[in-house]
Amino acid sequence: MTKRILILDEGQEPPSCSRGEFTYKQFRVLLTSDGKNLIPITRKFNPDLFILDFSMAGHNSEDICRQIQWRREFKHVPVILSTAYLYDAIDYEALGFDDILFKPYDLEEVIEKANGLVMQ
Repeated sequence: MTKRILILDEGQEPPSCSRGEFTYKQFRVLLTSDGKNLIPITRKFNPDLFILDFSMAGHNSEDICRQIQWRREFKHVPVILSTAYLYDAIDYEALGFDDILFKPYDLEEVIEKANGLVMQ
């Protein structure tokens, strides 16, 4: 069964996480930088997992995480925070994120976290 990952990030996919490798591992990936239209994109793509970049210009990942979790159709979908920096003053779990990926991350790390969070 193919699992779907929606990545909200203003950058590109990490070089070590190509779409071909995701496909080989039974994942389909949609990368977007459009936080304003994330809900319509999500409804169309129907992801099994979200990966949200913590610091995107013009977007607050905490608010986006809440928007996802407040919707009945998405509240069961895990959300992973993607960040290059860890801020001690922030309680990431309290913000609603299920896990954290530190940039740069690689395919195996994403797959391991996804398989641990996504229901089979």
